[in-house]
Amino acid sequence: MAKRYRFSEPSNFYEAVYRVVERIPKGRVMTYVQIATILGAPRASRAVGYALRACPESLQWQRVINAQGKVSARGDVERPHLQRELLEDEGVEFGLDESCDLDTLRWEPRNPDRFAYETPEDLPFR
Repeated sequence: MAKRYRFSEPSNFYEAVYRVVERIPKGRVMTYVQIATILGAPRASRAVGYALRACPESLQWQRVINAQGKVSARGDVERPHLQRELLEDEGVEFGLDESCDLDTLRWEPRNPDRFAYETPEDLPFR
């Protein structure tokens, strides 16, 4: 089980999110809550979404979807279409219900507790 940490600044949490997201392989996905849980804050899935809205252009943000395996359409009309298009370009297929098969496509790091950081001292937030 991941430890709980206090986040001193949103930008530090955002950096932690980016460190996780940048490791998701092409054609695979993670969920917002999955990333929040890895970072020790399982109730911060919405904050993961905020971080991805502010991410650098080079980050493959499209690989993060909601817990139902769907592209989240909150607040923006164009972004969900772009996200789905980018995922489909990577080989992710969506069913008639607009979701992808999380059992097949969800990426799970081998050691989630050590996934983003070697030691607790490496955490960019406290």
